Amino acid sequence: MRIHPVDLAIVIAYLLGITALGMHFRRGQRNAGDYFLGGRSAPWWALAFSIVATETSTLTIIGTPAISYAGNLAFLQLIFGYLFGRVLIVLLLLPGYFRGEYFTAYALIEKRFGSHMRKVAAGTFLITRAIAEGVRISAIALVVSVVLGTSETAAVVLVMALTILYTFEGGMKAVIWTDVAQLMLYLTGSAVTLFVLLHRIPGGWGEFTQVAAAAGHKLQVFDFSFHLAAKYTLWSGLIGGAFLTMATHGTDQTIVQRLLSARNEKDGRRALLTSGVIVLVQFTVFLLIGVGLFVFAQHSPLLAPGERTDRILPLFLVREMPVGLAGLLLASVVAVAMSNASGSLNSLAASSVLDFSRRLAGDASSPTPSAESSRKLLRASRYATLLWGCVLMAFGFVKWGPLLETGLTVAALPLGSLLGLFLLGTIDRRANASGALAGMVAGLATVLYVLRYTSVAYTWYVLIGSCTTFLVGAMFSRMAKNNLAQGSEKSSNVKPLEAR
Repeated sequence: MRIHPVDLAIVIAYLLGITALGMHFRRGQRNAGDYFLGGRSAPWWALAFSIVATETSTLTIIGTPAISYAGNLAFLQLIFGYLFGRVLIVLLLLPGYFRGEYFTAYALIEKRFGSHMRKVAAGTFLITRAIAEGVRISAIALVVSVVLGTSETAAVVLVMALTILYTFEGGMKAVIWTDVAQLMLYLTGSAVTLFVLLHRIPGGWGEFTQVAAAAGHKLQVFDFSFHLAAKYTLWSGLIGGAFLTMATHGTDQTIVQRLLSARNEKDGRRALLTSGVIVLVQFTVFLLIGVGLFVFAQHSPLLAPGERTDRILPLFLVREMPVGLAGLLLASVVAVAMSNASGSLNSLAASSVLDFSRRLAGDASSPTPSAESSRKLLRASRYATLLWGCVLMAFGFVKWGPLLETGLTVAALPLGSLLGLFLLGTIDRRANASGALAGMVAGLATVLYVLRYTSVAYTWYVLIGSCTTFLVGAMFSRMAKNNLAQGSEKSSNVKPLEAR
């Protein structure tokens, strides 16, 4: 079933409008600080909105209701861990980012472990973000194929082309303010969707609670059992979710770049903590929509037998929403994909340009860069944005599994090593570069082993990877230091050849 022509016009108008808004922010760009950090001029509340919009993607909006449609509200336990993780970032990691003139998270690693480890950390981010974003972009194809009846390839090309255009032109300032507009739209749209859904269910809220309760577990939030194979328990949510958030929001350039765009550490702290409250509200709404779709489907089935549950929300929007309102809500879902992709593009460009070139990084952090060096850096940044846009588009053509959990699993595999590296540099003063590298290799190898040979849920991967990285890194640093000291002592006892 295709979208009504009026709704199609709304979707197209919105996509073109948000692209024009992003391109508007090209004005006034003079250097890398303007392009990558928006001149550090955005208010904290806008950064909070941008953080939420960045961590929320199309696969979140269509994947979260699919989880509660097929299961219950237990995913919310992971969100409690997201809140706890933000507090830990404020206490452990955030102060370090404001002790220097940093453009990327990995400049902090160079200060602690040297330029080689900065490149290792940045390379880990680039690979992880590109693949994870590819999973998210593939979610666009699901929505647009339902809405427009186009091929999935055409959907990815269309949306990514517009996203690349306004990110290429507008930089971080365009990313932040288009994020604000898109967040307001999709939060409003989600609330309206829940309201319309309850109105379409015969019996309304009473029927909602009665059918959900009769299903046995649809409204269950807490699971106090302790099973490493269970994805959503209170313990995997609080502990695993906290470590996942520390990795994604404390070491991943995509979010850290927003924090670095704050006017000062206080604004960065307020933005990060406020974003946690918004995330809790939005995931509660998403999960309730999923339960509502389950109840609605008992009266009017939406999915054909064997059809993917990720299609449940787009199908409801197209089939059941009033004309006009459906277009606005579908536009918000697609626009979230643009918002998320634009943030990733800007952060990927920043890391690839600044973390792998000492000369360009020096030009960016110089208090008085020459006009020529500023122009060259700005040009290189735009070209890097274009290159990464093509890479993400290619990843978007790949066919992935269940979207939300696939995206989280892909991100969780290497992020534990990255978080362990940052914790090692922050907490252990005796750690060195050799130990840090050994720890990262051990952490990644351990997580890959757990993935391949055990049934441990993905929610524990970051905890396992970061703890392994930290412990191995700390031990190897001390071993390497002791061996070096012993070698120096032995060499001092050997007499020169002439003295024998």
